[in-house]
Amino acid sequence: MIVDLPNTTTAKVSKALVKIREEGGAVALGRVLTLVIATEIGHEEEAIEAANDASREHPMRVIVVSHGDDVGEAGEPRVDAQIRVGGDAGASEVIVLQAHGAAATDEEGLVTGLLLPDAPVVAWWPGVAPAVVSESPIGRMAQRRITDASSQPDPLSFLQHLEKTYAPGDTDFAWTRLTLWRAQLAAVLDQPPYDPVIGVEVRGSEDSPSTGLLAAWLGLQLDAPVSHEISKRGTGSSGIHGVTMVRRSGTIELERPEGNIASLTQPGQPVHDVSLPRRSLRDCLAEELRRLDPDDLYGEVIKRGLARLAAPVEVASTSAPAKGLHK
Repeated sequence: MIVDLPNTTTAKVSKALVKIREEGGAVALGRVLTLVIATEIGHEEEAIEAANDASREHPMRVIVVSHGDDVGEAGEPRVDAQIRVGGDAGASEVIVLQAHGAAATDEEGLVTGLLLPDAPVVAWWPGVAPAVVSESPIGRMAQRRITDASSQPDPLSFLQHLEKTYAPGDTDFAWTRLTLWRAQLAAVLDQPPYDPVIGVEVRGSEDSPSTGLLAAWLGLQLDAPVSHEISKRGTGSSGIHGVTMVRRSGTIELERPEGNIASLTQPGQPVHDVSLPRRSLRDCLAEELRRLDPDDLYGEVIKRGLARLAAPVEVASTSAPAKGLHK
């Protein structure tokens, strides 16, 4: 069910929600949080689809605040709203607010009256994020704040920006996309022999902020020198390409040249194929909504791990690990 409310106000949207609930039997009972999505007009649907899918695991109210290029411009401020419930909203209820002119400058005022009472608030910027998310109007009201470095104009530089502006409760999908990689690498290191790792090389595409975070995490956890190599577009798949970890007993290599299957090479063992799929927006969002407390490990990686990581080295190809690492 979709209800359009052109040129409306937050109060009218709230009344319409109550009316829909009374007439159609849709209730807010069981909603565990409010997810606020801040984006641009015309870019709402992909985020809404991911939120609807994630709501089957986390029933919630979704408030989408979008604006165009006329933020703060002269002219009559206007808010066009749309309410989606039932089959059009998964296990959530979706409120889309398209703000124009001066109305777009008061994001906090647009959202506050629509928040679920006594429920946590999670903010998500699927596109370009504010300069300091924790100090933005929507970020100030949220317990968790989600950005996506891969959506920024310069993904790798944005990691350095996150390091400078980090506040507890911040997280980024570049980190969430590492969950399967981190689990696989931890499982490998949990097997004998247990001798320390003395060198690490992480390889990925130049537009992959996850590659940098993986290198920072490994350097922090293993206390070993880490080489971070990036390849130009067109010389391999996007995202992380592979990891090489050197021990005195031999070298471990986890390579994912393309697709969702990686190859794992370990000393004295045959090469194994490992499922290492690329994570969807829905998967990343659902994982982040499972915890509403600060992700302390992410904070450590952003604040300490990145600081100790050398600048990435650009290479022409990432089809094989650097020879010098095996010396």
